[in-house]
Amino acid sequence: MADLQPFVDFILELDKLKGVTRKTQPLGLTRYENSAEHSWQIAMLGLSLAHLAESPVDVNRVVQMLLVHDVGEIDAGDTIVYATEGLSERQAAERAGAMRVLGMVPEPRRTEFIALWEEFERSDTPESRFANAVDRAMPVLLNLANNGQSWRENGIRYEQVVTRVGPQVNAGCPALWSYLEARLAEARDRGWFGGA
Repeated sequence: MADLQPFVDFILELDKLKGVTRKTQPLGLTRYENSAEHSWQIAMLGLSLAHLAESPVDVNRVVQMLLVHDVGEIDAGDTIVYATEGLSERQAAERAGAMRVLGMVPEPRRTEFIALWEEFERSDTPESRFANAVDRAMPVLLNLANNGQSWRENGIRYEQVVTRVGPQVNAGCPALWSYLEARLAEARDRGWFGGA
């Protein structure tokens, strides 16, 4: 009989993602989303838009990457994508957290999960570029649906969104970037951004 306890321990450790608060509110709610909700939602977005990826992708691999990519936030927390100060320190903390959490899984799954996490971080395959595109796009979609809630609360300017999100989304899913680019211009005209 297989020893399931390490897998159960791993899954229960992942429950802590539900306590990692992000900066965007789910539609119709006054609370902020958590990283577990975000991971689920972008996995569904990736599954839904895979046919629009810049290059053909293995959608199962994309979904797997999206499910593991934020596990390091259990230890490191979530930081808004537009924050630039201390970036290398935050990246190192998230990597260490990911290695700790994914290290709980017995082989060969441990190596498989770590490889997925690292591929996402490198963004050097069609699957990882597409996964990064939907990861970057989802908060934008929520902000567009929430009248810029997170952008206004955090002083995020239109130029920051276009500069930080645009290249990554366009690299993995040009059709999604075209969609977002037009809506971001409309959001700018409506005054949905913060900052000066």
